Amino acid sequence: MHEMSLAVAVVDQVEAAATSRGAVGVSSIELDVGELAGVVPDALAFCFDLACAGTVVEGAELITRTVPGTARCASCAEVWAVGMPPELLCPGCGAAADALVSGRELRIREVRWADPEAASDRDRQPITEEN
Repeated sequence: MHEMSLAVAVVDQVEAAATSRGAVGVSSIELDVGELAGVVPDALAFCFDLACAGTVVEGAELITRTVPGTARCASCAEVWAVGMPPELLCPGCGAAADALVSGRELRIREVRWADPEAASDRDRQPITEEN
């Protein structure tokens, strides 16, 4: 399952950014995940929760946005959604795709930093027998 290595890489990058900003926490991370990237979103979410444990990212919400796969025709320059499994023949002229334009990416789109006061209040909650 390569989703664990992807989740660890995302957490590492966000932790490095948090350190450089002096951020106390992260409220959410939004990722662009291409439909052709071979990433299973549920598996990534599960691994993300494990990778976050004990880090400044712990407790952050993971938001994934699927980026559709598109291709470009070498002959007529038409761009089309390839779908899954990918259809790599141009619907306009029948020629083979020149290139995949989108759909293979895995990119951190946005990080929302936690409010320092909210993190401080969370740290001050009393410990009860239930915790």
